[in-house]
Amino acid sequence: MRCDALEENKRVFVREKNNNNMEIHFLPSLLVLSFIATAFGDGGELTLVQELSSKPAQKLSRYGWYGNIRLTMFHIPDDTVVARWLFTVTRGSGFNCGTHNVTMYMRWGAPPVIDPVGRLFPNNTVTSPVLSLNLPMTSSQSNTTFNLSNPAPGDWYLAAHLPRDDGRIEHKGFPSCSYLFQPQLSVRRAVDTPILQATPLTQSASPDRPARLRVFVPEFVSSLSVSVSGCTWWEGLVNGDCSLSLTLGSSSPQGGLVRVNCSLIGCSAVLLAPPWNTWIRVTVDSYHSNRTTAFSISVNYTVGCKPQSVGMSGDDYINRLHGNSSTTTSPGNGSVVAEAGRHNNVSSECVWSVPVLREELDVLSVRFSPINGPNVTVTHTHPTLLTYPLNTQSTGGTLNLEITLNTTNATLGNSSVMACFSSWAPVLALNYSHPCHTGLFSAIGLSVNVSVPGTVIRLPFPQAATWYLTLQLFCNSSDCGNVTVTPQLHVSACIEDCGTYGECRLLRSFSYLYAACVCKAGWSGWGCTDDITAQSYGRQLTAVLLLTLSNLLFIPPIVIAVRRCYITEASVYLFTMFFSTFYHACDQPGLTVMCIMDYDTLQYCDFLGSVCSMWVTVLCMARVRDTFKHMLFMLGTLLIAMSMQLDRRGLWNMLGPILCAVLAMVTSWVYRGLKRKQCYPPSWRRWVLFLLPGLASALVGVCVYVFAETEDNYLYTHSLWHVLVASSVVFLLPPRETDSMNTWSPGVCGYTLCHSTKEELYTVT
Repeated sequence: MRCDALEENKRVFVREKNNNNMEIHFLPSLLVLSFIATAFGDGGELTLVQELSSKPAQKLSRYGWYGNIRLTMFHIPDDTVVARWLFTVTRGSGFNCGTHNVTMYMRWGAPPVIDPVGRLFPNNTVTSPVLSLNLPMTSSQSNTTFNLSNPAPGDWYLAAHLPRDDGRIEHKGFPSCSYLFQPQLSVRRAVDTPILQATPLTQSASPDRPARLRVFVPEFVSSLSVSVSGCTWWEGLVNGDCSLSLTLGSSSPQGGLVRVNCSLIGCSAVLLAPPWNTWIRVTVDSYHSNRTTAFSISVNYTVGCKPQSVGMSGDDYINRLHGNSSTTTSPGNGSVVAEAGRHNNVSSECVWSVPVLREELDVLSVRFSPINGPNVTVTHTHPTLLTYPLNTQSTGGTLNLEITLNTTNATLGNSSVMACFSSWAPVLALNYSHPCHTGLFSAIGLSVNVSVPGTVIRLPFPQAATWYLTLQLFCNSSDCGNVTVTPQLHVSACIEDCGTYGECRLLRSFSYLYAACVCKAGWSGWGCTDDITAQSYGRQLTAVLLLTLSNLLFIPPIVIAVRRCYITEASVYLFTMFFSTFYHACDQPGLTVMCIMDYDTLQYCDFLGSVCSMWVTVLCMARVRDTFKHMLFMLGTLLIAMSMQLDRRGLWNMLGPILCAVLAMVTSWVYRGLKRKQCYPPSWRRWVLFLLPGLASALVGVCVYVFAETEDNYLYTHSLWHVLVASSVVFLLPPRETDSMNTWSPGVCGYTLCHSTKEELYTVT
C-alpha cells in the first residue's frame, strides 16, 4: 500500500522551544562539519557523514503578496538518511513589537506555491502540495526544528513570512519592529550505501538500524520490482518470519513513497512507471523489538517500449534547427532536447517519440516546439511521447501547456485524444479506467475531442525535472485512423502577465530568480484574477479625482506669492502642483490611469517639489537678505535633489531640509528680536491669525501623512495632506518684504547713497 508523505512528515516532526539560556551561534557562510557514525549491516558497517549548512538572517515582512516572503534554498545530497532544519527567529526591541506567529512553507524541487489569504487561483491552474510549519513568538528569540527521514535529494525551497499585512503604510526611517529569520540545515548521509541489483544481496535490519540500499532506474523501464525473502533471526536462526517493512522512494510533500509490510514468507513492492535516470532509495525496517532479522533482497526490471533509433543524421537536425531559427520572431538559444525515429515504418514501434526544440528567449521565458512542425500525429495503436526538460533556472516561472485538436478531420466522430503530463517518467499505458499516475508521483490527465477541441493547464513554479507528455487516440470503432494535435508548451514569468489589474515583477533570492504578480485596485489572487475585493470603476475614478484635484489648492499660495513678489517661491509651488497632479494620475491602479511621462520621473519630481516647497517657504519666513536667501534656495535644492536620488522615501530627506530651514528662521528671528529688544514678529495679530493656524495645519498634515495613512483610506488621507500643506503655505507665507536691508542702494562715482534705516521699525509684519 502507498504511504502518504505528509503523514510520514507529521510523525517525524519535532518542535523544540528554546526556554533555556543556550546561546545560538549563527554561521555566516556554508560550514561543513563531518564526523563518522556507523550502522551495522551484513558483514560490514554503513558510514554516515554529517554536513551542516546555514543561510544569512533575513528580515521578515507581513504578507501582502508573494514578494513579501523570504525565500531560501537548501540542497540535500544523495543518500541523505535524515535532514534536520533549525529555524531561529529573533524579534527586535521596538516599542510597537507585538506577538506574531511566523509561518513557513517547504517544497521540494521548486518554490512553494502558497495562498495564505485564501484567494482564488486563475482557471486551469494546478498547484503542488507543500509542508506548512508555524513558529509562535513567545520570547525575543524562538527556535523550532523539523526532522525529515529519507528526504528526496535535490533542492528544497523554504518560504517564511509574518501574518497578513494590515494595510498600514509605514514610512521609511520611523521606528518599526523587526523579525530576523535564519534557517540552518543539518543532514546525515550514507557514503557507502549498497547498490541493489538482480543478484540477491543478504542484508540485516533491526528496529534501531534499518537496512538502506539504493537502485538505479535506467531510461525506458516500465516497471520495477523489489523482493524480500529468506528471513532468519540471528537469535536461534528461526526461519520463516519476515516481520519487516519495505519502503521504496524518498519523502517529499509531493509524495514519492511506496510501503509494503512483509508477511511470513516475504514481500514484494512493484513500481509501475518508475522515475527514469535516477536513484531510488530502498529501506527495510524491522518492527520486532530487540531482534535483528537477516533477509535476502533483489530487484527486477521490466523494460517497456523503446522508440526507434534516430532516423536522420546529425546534419539533418542541424539544418532543421537552422530552418526553425530563421523563422522565429524572437531571438533565443535553441537545442534539440529529444530525439526520435521517423513517423513512417511504425509497425516495429510501440511508441512515437517526437523530437522537441528548446529555445531560451529571455529570463524565465523558454519555449518548446516539435522540430518537425507544430502539428503532431496521434494514433490509437501506440502513444506519442514528447519530452520537456526543465532546469532550475526555469522553475521560477509558470509552465503553460495548451493542446489543440485539429477538427478538420471529418472522421473523428466520438473519438478523443487522451493526454498525460507527468514528471520524472512518462505514463505510456493510457486508458479510461486507470488514473494518470506514475509509480511515485501523480500526473495530470487531459482530454480533447470535437466538443472540447482545446485545453490549457498552468503550473506555477514547476518542479525541476524532465516532464513528459503522452498522447493517444481512443475511439469506438476499430478503424480510427490518425489525428493531429498541436501541443504548445512554454515557460513564462507570470500567468498571462498578471492581467489588467496586476504587474509581473521579477524577484531575486540570492542568485535564484523567480516572478510573482502584484495586484492593484483591490484585485487579488495568484494571477490578480480574484475580484472579491476589487474596486469599482466609480471608486477608481473618485480616487484619481481626489488625489489630483486636491493639488489645485496650491493655486492660492501661487497667487499670494506672485502678489507679494515672491516669484521664486511661486515657481516652486507651480512645479509641485503640476508634478503632484500628474504623478497621482499615473500612480492609480486599474483603468483610470494617465501618464504624461515615465512613472519614475513623475515620482521623483513630485517628491523633489514637495520638499523644496517646504524649504523655500521656511526660508522666506526667515526674512534674510535676498542675495543670501536665493543662494540658500539654490544650494538647498541641489542637496535635496541629490538626497532624493539616493533615497527618495527616506525620513531624513524630508526632515533634514525642514530642520535646517527652521534653524535658519529661528536664528534670524532671534537676531531681529535681540536687535529690537522685543519679540519678533512683534504683532500679536500675526501670531494668532497667521503663524499659529499655519503651524497647526502643517503639524496636523504631517501627523496624517505619517500615522494615519493606510491602503484603504489612502485616497482620503493623502488628499487631506495636500489640502493641509497648501493651507499652511497660505498662512505662513510672510507679507511683502519692505525691509531696507533688502533695498537696492545705487552707487555714484564709487560712493553708496545713504537712506534712513528707521523705516524698518514700521515694517508691517
